[in-house]
Amino acid sequence: MGLFDKIFGGENNNDLQLNWKNLTDASQLDEIIKDSHERPVAIFKHSTRCSISSMAKQRLERNWDIEGNTLDVYYLDLLTYRPVSNQIARDFGVEHASPQLILIKDGKAVFDTSHNAISVEGLKSAL
Repeated sequence: MGLFDKIFGGENNNDLQLNWKNLTDASQLDEIIKDSHERPVAIFKHSTRCSISSMAKQRLERNWDIEGNTLDVYYLDLLTYRPVSNQIARDFGVEHASPQLILIKDGKAVFDTSHNAISVEGLKSAL
């Protein structure tokens, strides 16, 4: 990793990558609930037209230092799949926000944050 990458976050420090799974259908929520009983599942709700949302997504990707088998991370494009976002709010009892990061354990939302409070450190503290 070069000096400019370290300064500007071109690569994350531990060479760990955030491997997004696309969330495109409400039927996937059943799988997420089931899987969350084995290991935590995070859902990142992103508005592709919002600069704050883009910054939150980039911050997660740049600072990601969580081992790949620790949790699954889903990416939801809010503008394309708004009904899925609405179903998330109903199923997990979280108020809709954009951007938003939700952590699911044992079928329940145990952590929910939005906007500039979204961070890898915050997610790790909830794990």
